[in-house]
Amino acid sequence: MHVYTVVLEYDSDEPGYSVRVPTLPGCYSQGATVEEALINAREAIAGHLAGLAQIEAPIPEEGEQVPADALRAVVDAGIENWVLVGRIAA
Repeated sequence: MHVYTVVLEYDSDEPGYSVRVPTLPGCYSQGATVEEALINAREAIAGHLAGLAQIEAPIPEEGEQVPADALRAVVDAGIENWVLVGRIAA
């Protein structure tokens, strides 16, 4: 099992949540609710890892620290547009 940091962002202009996985460049997802966004993120991570395995690319492993860009996103978050950083297993 792999565990990755995910960055969940709410956008009040387009109500819903986007998710990115900083350790897996190009791995993004979204959902109408937090729960849906996290379910979709697990599926996106699994698909991303399956694609890497198919082309025999190395599977990125993440250390215990949250990436610095994720921490900055939390600090810079406004009242209407916020960011939640957490870890997810896939």
